[in-house]
Amino acid sequence: MKRDATPVGRTQTPAPEAPVADTGRRNFLRRSAAAVGAVGAAGLVGGKAFPAGAATMAEANPENLPPNVPEWNKYLGYSVDWQPYGLPSEYEKDVVRRSVEWLTATREASINFTPIQDMHGFVTPNGVCFERHHGGAAIVNPVDFRLMINGLVDKPLVFTLQDLMRMPSVSRFYFLECAANSGMEWRGAQLNGVQFTHGMIHNVQYTGVPLRTVLEEAGVKPNGKWIMAEGGDSAGMNRSIPMEKALDDCMLAWAMNGEALRPGNGYPLRLVVPGWEGNMWVKWIRRIEVGDKPWFAREETSKYTDLMPNGKARLFTWEMDPKSVITSPSPEKPVLHKGLNQLRGLAWSGRGKVKRVDVSLDGGRNWQEAQLDQPVLDKSMVMFRMPFEYTGQELLMQSRCIDEHGVVQPTMQALQKVRGTHSVYHNNSIQTWLVNKNGEVENVRLG
Repeated sequence: MKRDATPVGRTQTPAPEAPVADTGRRNFLRRSAAAVGAVGAAGLVGGKAFPAGAATMAEANPENLPPNVPEWNKYLGYSVDWQPYGLPSEYEKDVVRRSVEWLTATREASINFTPIQDMHGFVTPNGVCFERHHGGAAIVNPVDFRLMINGLVDKPLVFTLQDLMRMPSVSRFYFLECAANSGMEWRGAQLNGVQFTHGMIHNVQYTGVPLRTVLEEAGVKPNGKWIMAEGGDSAGMNRSIPMEKALDDCMLAWAMNGEALRPGNGYPLRLVVPGWEGNMWVKWIRRIEVGDKPWFAREETSKYTDLMPNGKARLFTWEMDPKSVITSPSPEKPVLHKGLNQLRGLAWSGRGKVKRVDVSLDGGRNWQEAQLDQPVLDKSMVMFRMPFEYTGQELLMQSRCIDEHGVVQPTMQALQKVRGTHSVYHNNSIQTWLVNKNGEVENVRLG
């Protein structure tokens, strides 16, 4: 019940020979970008334009420029109690999560995407964290909340939230990535925006009690080899997790980035399963049952499995493999100036720490190592940066993540050679951005 011993990405994949951009797709995307530009947007999703935010260069007011005294320097500012809960500047109003309405059957079974193109570090602000719901976001009164532990344990237990918060707690930075992140890109370049191709992810500091502590309190019987985590939402989300992982680094978290969980992220308590697919991070968790075998729940059989070319699906592919993406330049972040520019992006691996990120400006022919921001943490995102010179030439930008175990982010061609073209989940292939001569950026597939 383990994934293949040598999954794609474990060994170095060679750079593609003579990469050629998909010209048909490029022409379509170029026409789309032109149409979007006409309405003041920087990308297109499902035929609909979305705001460009900081992607466009607004005209400055000459009266506010030196040597003049700007208007904000002439008057008293707002008082500290104007906003009891602080909000971003009105000039950052476009830095928001976005959704794709046609992606799910109902809005209760919804997905929204983190604006990773606007992240300036590895921490995702709580207000823009990716969310995935299967039955809408549950509203749970923490006073009524209970966590039950049953099954193959010495003492079935029921905990209040306060019971759990009295236990020794820890705080750790981890990324949460949906297994379907980049899933729409399996068959070609589909969505012209990094928020939509890679935004089913967030990276925050979780605070809570190690799951091991709670299980030890109940006393796991010798034949207890698995747990089943069950959510308290209307979907009754449940997933099987091997005991080895449950006792390793899993957490029961009540806080993210120093404040209580947001409702859409599982308030008042959620399971944290570092490095493994987000569907296993059960929200509004109400029960943990210990058993001697997996439960083979809906979300680990019918869904969230990797379909292979022969029509069979892999069993239990939990880990999120090394992945990276350039967030600027990107379709939302065109190159606005010729000369020296700064490339930045995000990298992560569910297997451990990111060791290195390589960047190519010519579609994988040549690679150079990017700088990693500190700290580089286990199963956490890291921001990478690299200066580049833009003279108005076309560029084919790629990034490639290598983790501490030597696992290398593969090309889509290498991934499809093993997995075929009918998958949705666990697409960690290298992303290509075409930077046009006018600085606009398009999502393309090299072939």
